[in-house]
Amino acid sequence: MHRAYFLALLALGEVWIMLASGTETVGKDAQPEDAKLAAFFQAYLEEECRQRPYYATLLGDHRYDDRLDDLSPAARAAHRQRLQQTLANLPKQISYAQLSRSAQIDYEILEHHFKKQLWLDEQFRVYEEDPRLWMEYLSDSVFLVLAQSTLPKEQNVRNVAKRIGFIPRMVQVAKESLKHPPRVHTEVAIKQVKGAIAFYEKGIYELTGENPQLSELREPCQVARRALNDYLQFLEKELLPRSTGNWRIGKERFARKLEWELDAGLTADEVVREAEAEADRVERDMYVIARQLWCKTFPDLPLPPDDGPGRRATIRAVLEVLSRDHGQAQELLNDTKATVERIRRFIRDKKILPLPEPDRCQIIEMPEFQRGFSVAYLNPAPPLDPKASSYYAVSPPPSEWDDRRVNSFLQEYNRAMLQILTIHEAYPGHYVQLEYTNRHPSLIRKVLYSGVFAEGWAVYTEQMMLDQGYGDGDLSLRLHQLKWYLRAVMNAILDHKMHCTAFSDEEALRLLVDRAYQTEGEAIGKIQRAKLSSCQLSTYFVGRTAFYRLRQKVSRQQGEAFQLSRFHEAVLSHGTLPVKYLPELLGVK
Repeated sequence: MHRAYFLALLALGEVWIMLASGTETVGKDAQPEDAKLAAFFQAYLEEECRQRPYYATLLGDHRYDDRLDDLSPAARAAHRQRLQQTLANLPKQISYAQLSRSAQIDYEILEHHFKKQLWLDEQFRVYEEDPRLWMEYLSDSVFLVLAQSTLPKEQNVRNVAKRIGFIPRMVQVAKESLKHPPRVHTEVAIKQVKGAIAFYEKGIYELTGENPQLSELREPCQVARRALNDYLQFLEKELLPRSTGNWRIGKERFARKLEWELDAGLTADEVVREAEAEADRVERDMYVIARQLWCKTFPDLPLPPDDGPGRRATIRAVLEVLSRDHGQAQELLNDTKATVERIRRFIRDKKILPLPEPDRCQIIEMPEFQRGFSVAYLNPAPPLDPKASSYYAVSPPPSEWDDRRVNSFLQEYNRAMLQILTIHEAYPGHYVQLEYTNRHPSLIRKVLYSGVFAEGWAVYTEQMMLDQGYGDGDLSLRLHQLKWYLRAVMNAILDHKMHCTAFSDEEALRLLVDRAYQTEGEAIGKIQRAKLSSCQLSTYFVGRTAFYRLRQKVSRQQGEAFQLSRFHEAVLSHGTLPVKYLPELLGVK
């Protein structure tokens, strides 16, 4: 719909019904040129899936699950050339002016994607600089077929048996490609390879229910283990000694990459400036809550002085006592599952938004070969196979940690924090939001979704749920929610400082422990994550800010007619697109 029509409907109070239907908003103003754009993208995607089988699997196209990508230098060059040619053909074959506004947005998303990928390929030689990348092909490509494909089990087993056969060649190409990566990338890759070896020795049979002695996977898995053991030796003996690359990408590249990643009209300096101001505000709110809890946690002690150091001491002391309410490492998965039904019931009772039916979210322990980057993730049903399961994966403490680090981890992910984590990753966060995305008719929006939108929505829901009454006013839960949000804010600050300055590990540790009230174990993991990625950590704060400000504007504009559930449906009805489009699509002045 055009902006003027949105505003007219908004004034009549009917906009929510139109927005929530998704397909209606796309179809009303559709133009003949829209179909040409859809066909253009479909043709591009068809060739991409044929040339890149693992990418096809990720999207839910299982026609190529029995093969694996050619990642030789020649094949990588050919892929870049295809991107360049497709970008050049886009304005020649599609008239932007003749598209409906909805399709113009799709056009802009597609054009941005091509330009971004070409810039990233030019600036970052990931196949030479990141041994972790190769693990996606060596293990994830097999796991995803078995875990998510809706094809019959026998066909999936047959397909991966053939795909596994390509692993020795993939290992050889990886060894030939990798040059001088950052040491931290190689160290994490080594851990992941060890997990992958265990997967092909045991985990794959647990996943499939196959008999290790009788399964057709037996011989391919033996081949995979030999190849991965060879890769492990290469990583430990050859690559690690020459892993001298710098994980910092530098201020100029960071600023440019952040613009590509966010696509929100913000500069790197603006993001970090807003984040620093927000960190101060959140800390003030935390002190208000901690002061109310002080008499319960320390009934015989006077409140510390009301100055900077005293306020931080108050917050830290209260959090330290509250964090002792946690389960055991072996019960982390069960404890997470226990939060789910309570949260879902609250969402239904309070009409936060309609939940997906049927519910296809499975809660699992994160496979060993996927650990080392984050504590939890949501792997959604792919856009081309939307009836597949989504996986909310939770990682227990690494087996090599000593008791002190394990206890620190459990204190960080105590019972209150697990509830916030589940809200973020699953209900009504990533799982619910991405299920809505899979309903959108635009294939471009389903395939090229915005990480800023996804992370922003997930962070937005954390405070929203408590504001609507989840937890019945439990001040401990509110304090932990503020701490969790402060983490998102600090993510942006850490991201900027680690890559744009000479910020040391010691300075980063003090920032996260002293300013963000994180435990040492969690802070160490976040510092490693900042080194393993760039710009992604900024998406949480930028996205949440966009959603929060939009909510305030719409609520003020609607007044007493504002309904939260309809707002949420309206926001999610347009797919996971760059947040800069939301005000226009919701008719916000």
